[in-house]
Amino acid sequence: MSGVSPTNSELAAALDEYAALLELADASAYATRAYRRAADLIRTTPASVADLVRDGRVRSLRGIGSGIEGRLRELVETGRLAELEELRESVSPELAAFGRMHGFAAKRFVDIGAALDVRTVAELRSAAADGRLRDVRGVGAETEARILAALASPEPERRRELMLSDARALSERIAGALGGAVAGDPRRWHETPMRLAVAVASEAPEEARARFAALPEIVAMLGADLGMTVDGVPVELVVAPTGRFGTALVRATGSAEYVASIGPLPEAADEAAVYRAVGLEYLPPELREVPGGRAPDDLLEEDAIRGDLHCHSTWSDGRAAVREMAEAALARGYEYLAICDHTTGVRVVQGLDADGVRRQAAEIAEVNAELAPFRVLRGIECDILPDGSLDLPDEVLAELDWVQISLHAGQRARRKELTARVTHAMRHPAARCLSHPTGRIVGHRPENALDLEQAIETALETGCALEVNGLPSRLDLSGAHVREALAAGVEVVCSSDSHSLAGLDNMRYAVHVARRGGAPRSAVMNTRPVDELLARGVRAQR
Repeated sequence: MSGVSPTNSELAAALDEYAALLELADASAYATRAYRRAADLIRTTPASVADLVRDGRVRSLRGIGSGIEGRLRELVETGRLAELEELRESVSPELAAFGRMHGFAAKRFVDIGAALDVRTVAELRSAAADGRLRDVRGVGAETEARILAALASPEPERRRELMLSDARALSERIAGALGGAVAGDPRRWHETPMRLAVAVASEAPEEARARFAALPEIVAMLGADLGMTVDGVPVELVVAPTGRFGTALVRATGSAEYVASIGPLPEAADEAAVYRAVGLEYLPPELREVPGGRAPDDLLEEDAIRGDLHCHSTWSDGRAAVREMAEAALARGYEYLAICDHTTGVRVVQGLDADGVRRQAAEIAEVNAELAPFRVLRGIECDILPDGSLDLPDEVLAELDWVQISLHAGQRARRKELTARVTHAMRHPAARCLSHPTGRIVGHRPENALDLEQAIETALETGCALEVNGLPSRLDLSGAHVREALAAGVEVVCSSDSHSLAGLDNMRYAVHVARRGGAPRSAVMNTRPVDELLARGVRAQR
C-alpha cells in the first residue's frame, strides 16, 4: 500500500486479495462475495474512497457495511490489513494460483501444500520429486501424474478464459502502477482474452521487473517476465528501452498472425513511427486481429454515443430508480436514456405487465419534466414468447418509444425453430432492436443455434437493429458478428444493459467490441440525436 493516502485501485486490490484468500480459508461464500463486490464498487467510484473513510462517509457507498468499513479504515490509517497478512501466512496464494492456472481447484493445491508443509511451487516441485505426493490423502496415481505434468511445465496448455472487464481492470491496475501500457488481448478489447501483457519503457529492465514482481496483484513469478495472480492468471511483462518502446508495444498488442503479416518491425519510440516506417496507415489496436485490417474514416469513438438504449431500473431487476439512472446518464453527457425493464415472461426476475408499463410511464413523465431537455425514453425489454409473439399487447407496445426484443428461455432450441421464433418477433412493427442476439454467456454458455445470416437478412428487411450488448458476461454481438452485420448494411446499437449506476460503464465495452467489427459512427443508431433516432425508427404496419 503506497503512501499515506491509498488510491481506490490499491484499496480494491487489497479487498480482492482478501476475498480470494477468504475463499481458500473456507470462509462463508457470503463474506467472499461481499468483499469482491466492495472491491468492484471502490474501483469504479469517482471520489477518493480514502477521503470518504477519513470523513466517516464511506458507508454512503451502497454495499459498504460496518465490517468492510473497519477494514478500509485499517488500510487507510495503517497501510496494512492484519487479517490479510495472517491469511497470507496460513494460506499459500502462490500454490492456489498455480493450481488454478493448471485447471485444479485452488483449495486442492492449498490442502496439498499444507499436508506436505510446503508454501511455494518450488517447494512443491521438490516434494513431488521425492515422491511425497503419494503420501497425501486423496492423491492417487492419476492426480499425481497431472500435478507432475503441471510442475514440469509452468506454462499451461490453455490459459484460463477471463471476462474482458476483469482482464482490462487487472491490466490497467498493473500498467498504472508501473507507468506502462496495457498490451496483449485486453488492449485489442478481445471479447475472451487469454494473453495478458503490460509493456513498460525503461532503461533499467531489472528495476522494472523487480517492481512488477513486488505488486500486490502478482503472487508468484513463473519466469523473469511472467507473473501470476492469486486467481491463477499469467501476466506477461514486456520491457523495452524508450527508443524501441513503440516496436515492443506493436508486437505485444497484435495477434501473432497480424504481427507476422507486417514483417520485420523497425525500431521506433512509438507505434505511429513503426507504421510509418513500414508504409502502413496506423491501425487502432481493436483491428489488429487479422492481417489486412483497415479502419473506416469515422470509426466509432466512445464520445460519439449520445444515449444508452438498454437500461434497467427498480421496476424490474435494476438497483437504481428511474430518476437516479437518468441523472447518472445526464452526468455522463448523454442526451437520452431508454429504461427497458423486463416483461413478466422472463420469469426469473420481476417483470412488468401492461399495467406496470403504464404506471411506470407516470414516473418517467415526472423525471422528463424536471430534467428536460434530457429525455428518458419509455422502453421495454420484451420477451419473445415460444410462438414468436411478444410479451405485451400490441396497443401497449405502440405507446413505447423504444422496444428491445429478447430471447431468454429456449436458448437450446434447434436452429430452425429458434431462428423462426426470433425472426418472426423481429417482424413485429414495434420491434426496434434485437437484444444480445446469439445468447452467449462468456465462459458459461456458448452461442445459441440462431441462423445469424437469416437474422441479419430480417434486420435489413425490417429495420430492426441488432444490439452490441456491453454487459461483460455477454459482449453480444461479437466483433466478428458486427462485421457481418455491417457488411450487409444492418445498423447496430451499442448498449450497456445496465442494472445499476455503475453498470452504465458497460457502454465502453459495447463501443470497443463494435470497433473490433470496424463499426463507423454512421452505422450505430445511438450516435444520433433523439428526434432523428425516433424518426428513423417509425415502421409501417406489415
